[in-house]
Amino acid sequence: MDGFHVYDTTMRDGAQQEGLNLSVQDKLHIARHLDDLGVGYIEGGWPGSNPKDTEFFQLAAKELDLAHATLAAFGATRRPLGTAADDVLLAALRDSGAAVVTLVAKSHDRHVELALRTTLEENLAMVRDSVTHLREEGQRVFVDLEHFFDGYRANRDYALEVVRTAAAAGAEVAVLCDTNGGMLPHWVAEIVEDVLATGARLGIHAHNDTGCAVANSMAAVQAGATHLQGCINGYGERTGNADLVTCVANLELKLGQSVLPEGRLADATRISHAISEITNYPPHARQPYTGVSAFAHKAGLHASAIRVDADLYQHIDPALVGNDMRLLVSEMAGRATIELKGKELGYDLTGDAERLARVTDRVKAMEQSGYTFEAADASFELLLAEEMDGARVSFFDVESWRVLAESRRGSAKEGSGAVSEATVKLRAGGVRLAVIGEGNGPVNALDHALRQAIEQIYPDMARFHLTDFRVRILDQGHGTDAITRVLIETTDGKDVWVTVGVGANIIEASWEALVDALTYGLRLHGVRPRIDD
Repeated sequence: MDGFHVYDTTMRDGAQQEGLNLSVQDKLHIARHLDDLGVGYIEGGWPGSNPKDTEFFQLAAKELDLAHATLAAFGATRRPLGTAADDVLLAALRDSGAAVVTLVAKSHDRHVELALRTTLEENLAMVRDSVTHLREEGQRVFVDLEHFFDGYRANRDYALEVVRTAAAAGAEVAVLCDTNGGMLPHWVAEIVEDVLATGARLGIHAHNDTGCAVANSMAAVQAGATHLQGCINGYGERTGNADLVTCVANLELKLGQSVLPEGRLADATRISHAISEITNYPPHARQPYTGVSAFAHKAGLHASAIRVDADLYQHIDPALVGNDMRLLVSEMAGRATIELKGKELGYDLTGDAERLARVTDRVKAMEQSGYTFEAADASFELLLAEEMDGARVSFFDVESWRVLAESRRGSAKEGSGAVSEATVKLRAGGVRLAVIGEGNGPVNALDHALRQAIEQIYPDMARFHLTDFRVRILDQGHGTDAITRVLIETTDGKDVWVTVGVGANIIEASWEALVDALTYGLRLHGVRPRIDD
């Protein structure tokens, strides 16, 4: 795989993203996922610069058994006027145990003089000495040329001389960095083509400040770069780095260039989302290739075409990157969308034009009144099942419910705050149940009361947990009289489903979404209704 390097810097450059903090164990887990994806190199961090990265390399040597990737340690060239053998940070790189060291070096003359506060000649010596020393110590060396593109435009001759110096000293790759992220693709291509005349092997490290990180990376590779750096999910400082998965998918699926081990790209979506869980950054729905919306279709016209041939409105088969096609049910949906969505859920509406029209009209009318089914598949499935079966499935009959909110004020020691109490009366399994639940809010109290009642008849309910609660006020110009929409996400530990409720107030809307959530969950578990047992 040395013909092309896929180099991930999520755990170092990606971790510089605002609000992203990785523990040593987080980094070990991420490294395993990246190895599963098949990347060639994983940059683990900067040993010697902070205790966490030093500990990572110590544990990696004992705990990581990488099948595809080589671990790389990041660091800087020696200090001005010093010696490589005596440099403390270079010693940390030697001691890291990493087979590859990636050194950051200055290639912009103004940065040399203003940031390093040294001469252009001394900077060249720093690059030469550092690379030579690490090579003599038995490590492979890549050199990241910081601010290269800006430096090239300011002083081409000096930027090229830094490349020549690094290559002559034994650096395997000279990585051209668009550190400020200000380049455009045609500029990148022109510069890479020119730098190739030095004879050095070139890489690309792009930031996304112009929104062109992926495009700039593609331009560099097509111009001759054979080493690609990026971060999973486009993590990174400011607007992020080039999204490594998008770059790799473009190379493999668009340009026919094999850069990962065979079959590994099909794990891209799973790995992208798994790393999102570790970083605690929700997956970006509209992320190319791996986002949940990447192959989601809403327009009725699109669905009509997809029914004939899915490729008519998809640039690739989603399975190639481990993703799925999704059909979104909304007021924009036509009969083709409903028909395809029905098939996806196990209901064949083909040839049933009357029922198909009835479901379509009902969806459009409900969306007009505030419902949204594109984000609430579970509620749509209940609606569809009702139309197909002729009646809505019911596991309990609600007699009434009410909520009381009380403000309690006590001493500082006793605490103070508002407490809500909900009373739910219903019939299930031939039994009339009246249950009171308390919570830190009216919806929480309703949820507790409803669950306490239903669990007596349907023990499966104990496995259901509300995981997300979203409220949106519709027709906001009406103030407190505006319509409220609530989306509730529920899980049983394995599956996750979303239901929607709409009402004149948040409690009424929440009640509807709660009832749908529990009804869908019981139905999903194959529970038989016991209303009049």
